[in-house]
Amino acid sequence: MEIRVYAPADEEAVIGLWKACDLVRSWNDPRKDIRRKLAVNPELFLVGVEEGKLVATVMAGYEGHRGWINYLAVSPERRRKGLGRAMMDEVERLLRQLKCPKINLQVRAGNRAVMEFYQRLGYGMDEAVSMGKRLEHDGPAKA
Repeated sequence: MEIRVYAPADEEAVIGLWKACDLVRSWNDPRKDIRRKLAVNPELFLVGVEEGKLVATVMAGYEGHRGWINYLAVSPERRRKGLGRAMMDEVERLLRQLKCPKINLQVRAGNRAVMEFYQRLGYGMDEAVSMGKRLEHDGPAKA
């Protein structure tokens, strides 16, 4: 798999992958999420491509204190082949280059398979409560 930085021509394939992976929610318009990411650390938005087909994504951020991982996705038919690990290895490498001391990520409650995946990569449960406040309401996601 080739891992590279997201390009605008990837948009439809990325959104299709996110939908196939059940990552799109009505309160997060994927097109807006992509535009937002392209405005901040676009070099931390990676895609994985095999034989010309986009099969994986990961979006990371770093504000000087903590790194964050979002939208890790691997095409359902390509799972359990090391692609998710490869995407995480690369984004972790990039965050290390930025001197990021710790990475945080969120997993939806009850998603044991994803929690176990991250645990195999060395991530642990933090004794913290995740809280959020929407500053912009996207409304229903558009295709």
